[in-house]
Amino acid sequence: MWIVAIAWIYVALMMALAEATSPQGTYLGAVITFVFYGVAPTALVMYLLGTPGRRRARRQAEAEAHARQSVDAASSASATSPGAALPEATLTPEPTADSAQADASGLAAGATVAPVGKEAGGV
Repeated sequence: MWIVAIAWIYVALMMALAEATSPQGTYLGAVITFVFYGVAPTALVMYLLGTPGRRRARRQAEAEAHARQSVDAASSASATSPGAALPEATLTPEPTADSAQADASGLAAGATVAPVGKEAGGV
C-alpha cells in the first residue's frame, strides 16, 4: 500500500516539476498540480484504506477495556462481602403494613394515595 502511495507522489512531483520548468507553466500551477493531483488524492485513498485497521484497533481497545472492567469487578466483588458492595439505601429495611412511622410525604407507610382524577374508595 505504501509503495503505491510513494510512487504516486513521485509521479505527481514530476508532473509539478514539468509544470514549473515549462515555458508556459508557472510555479503556482506546479503547486496546484502537486496538491490536487498528488497530495489530496493520496491522502484520501490512504485514509479510506486505513479504515479497517482503525476499526480493528478500536474494537481491540474496547475489548481490552471491557475485559479489564470485568476483571476489576470480579476481583472487587470477591474481595468484599456480598452485602458490602450494595449501597446503604438498598440495605435499609422496608416498613411493614402495621408500622405507623411516616415517610417524607407525611403519610403512614400503609396509606395509599388515590390516582389523579379518581376518588378514594372507588365508584
